[in-house]
Amino acid sequence: MKKAPGKELFLCVLKKTIMIVSKRAVIAGKVQGVFYRASTKERAIALGVNGEVWNRTDGGVELVAEGEEEQVNALLEWCRLGPPRAEVKELQVSDSTVKGFKNFTVKRF
Repeated sequence: MKKAPGKELFLCVLKKTIMIVSKRAVIAGKVQGVFYRASTKERAIALGVNGEVWNRTDGGVELVAEGEEEQVNALLEWCRLGPPRAEVKELQVSDSTVKGFKNFTVKRF
């Protein structure tokens, strides 16, 4: 079978380098007893972000989020508001070491 001139099939495989980032956030305000942790887990899963979230003894919430930078940043932006009953007063974000979380969990002590 002859190929028509200029009709050769070329396959091109594009490789996308995925940079995984890890961020730690401390959230202060009315963030306990308002479904903040459960809502954070739901949002993280929807965004494809892994990590964990837990209550702090000072009344705040803390989390570690890992994933593609855009998705992690989207989660952190959501954390500035939180769920409807939350009243976020402060969000402190810092870089963290990537631990390789496989999912997003709510830690309970």
